[in-house]
Amino acid sequence: MKEPKIINLPKILDKRGNLSFFEYPNQLPFEIARTYWIYDVPGGEVRGSHAFKEQQEFIVALSGSFDIILNNGENELKFSLNRSYEGLYIPEMYWRSLENFSTNSLALIVSDRSYDSDDYIRDFEQFKKLKNG
Repeated sequence: MKEPKIINLPKILDKRGNLSFFEYPNQLPFEIARTYWIYDVPGGEVRGSHAFKEQQEFIVALSGSFDIILNNGENELKFSLNRSYEGLYIPEMYWRSLENFSTNSLALIVSDRSYDSDDYIRDFEQFKKLKNG
């Protein structure tokens, strides 16, 4: 089974400003099919609160910070993202919630699939049933 993990990205230092990047297959374990971003999240709001049957994602905090809470149906993991040169890989079948967004935070998400509403699992109890057989 694939596991979530923090992936450190290349960091090219330059007195004019630093540069980081990711690409397949050097940093990402999948080819990118979709890119989207989350921003202007009001204080106290939670984003996500769903799982994907097949989609994998990679999330980077381009600006600010936020926490990602993952659940595999039995255990919960918390990742805090606050550096633009590292991101979190999330395999399919992990319940995810993004919370504790700082002011002006910007979450960049890339995935291996185009949007498909049928791939979403939006009920946690249904997710646990699917995950645990």
